[in-house]
Amino acid sequence: MSIRLRLGSRSRILPHKLEGNDRAQFLHDWHELWARADQQADDGNDGQDWLIWLLLGGRGSGKTRSGAEWVREQVHTDKARRIALVAPSYNDAREVMLEGESGLLNIGYPYERPTYTSSRRRLEWPNGAVGQIFSAEDPDGLRGPQFDAAWADEFCAWSYPAQALSNLRLGLRLGARPQLVMTTTPKPTPSLRAVLNLEDVKLSRASTADNAGFLAPSFMSAVTQSYGGTRLGRQELGGELLEDFEGSLFPRALLEVALCNTVPELDKIIVALDPPITTGDGADSCGMIVAGRAGEGLAARAYILADVTVQGLSPKGWARRAVAQAAISGADYILAEVNQGGDMVRTIINAIDPSVPVRAAYARRSKTARAEPVAMLYEQGRVKHCTVFRELEDELARLGTAGAGAKSPDRADALVWAVTELLLDCTQPRMRGL
Repeated sequence: MSIRLRLGSRSRILPHKLEGNDRAQFLHDWHELWARADQQADDGNDGQDWLIWLLLGGRGSGKTRSGAEWVREQVHTDKARRIALVAPSYNDAREVMLEGESGLLNIGYPYERPTYTSSRRRLEWPNGAVGQIFSAEDPDGLRGPQFDAAWADEFCAWSYPAQALSNLRLGLRLGARPQLVMTTTPKPTPSLRAVLNLEDVKLSRASTADNAGFLAPSFMSAVTQSYGGTRLGRQELGGELLEDFEGSLFPRALLEVALCNTVPELDKIIVALDPPITTGDGADSCGMIVAGRAGEGLAARAYILADVTVQGLSPKGWARRAVAQAAISGADYILAEVNQGGDMVRTIINAIDPSVPVRAAYARRSKTARAEPVAMLYEQGRVKHCTVFRELEDELARLGTAGAGAKSPDRADALVWAVTELLLDCTQPRMRGL
């Protein structure tokens, strides 16, 4: 008889009764039975040809276990004999990296676990390997010692990240290829960006939800209710690196307060398009935003209902999608930028469904100039997002910045057209029922 365990995204077959070596193997065979692909340094694709393995994960995503298991493997395959263990503080190192449920003192077969001498801040494994504890609050403490492996935990919480990491890397000079594992919940700090720009960095990402099978259901429910759909939630639970860009017209904090839970009865609904001028896999996307308006005059609010942007479709393909979205949302009309396609856009849409009204929008100013008055409406609280639109918000966050031109902001441009039409061009007659 056996029992199937469902833990996270993977299933395990657990014999009804395990004893002795079988039970020990089931509990401690990390790579074969428990680890996800993002929790393994060697995922079967690129081996371990890296100098730094950077794990960006949400709270409870299993990144601490990943770091501890990597150290365990280095020790018991004799790949490392001297290991540096660096945490935001000595207390963090002891409570998380060593004595935590996923810490080095609590994983692996009992007979192979290290002993800890607190007075020396030193781990000693039965095979003679040694681990030394360091605090990022004291970067100079890393001067002098040398290692052939290191684990740095919660790097984004270090007091002196640049100095401590520099000294740590200078100490990684033993063995043929000393390696460093860094586990952290990401924050948009200069030090983390610097690490991401280094060569020979292997990047893994994980969210809290990826590890839900090992977390209390009440915890998952509570954090989802409290932080789901917020910028803090994307960072602390999703493990996403959310950057604030200097000069952005739409700072992340502004987008976060735009999130709303309810939508009133809408007076007008439109589908706004930013059509691409090319097709194929490498073409720009067709920005497609469904939005509505409630209220009149200065009391009017715009509600972003859906981001249904598509990429890689032919003109007929994205036109069919726009017509379908207009029907699903009950839109009054489709608003399309026609600078590039001219009357072709209207012709293609009307060929699919001649009953769908199409209104043309002409861009006479730059994307940034068109977006500025819309950003002011966000500041006034007059634009609301009905859910979290991650890709759309990432594009908005770059508008007005030096890096905005790296990728065409098709979603953001369609949103700008929609909000402009609904709140700034209010002299247009309603078309419902025409």
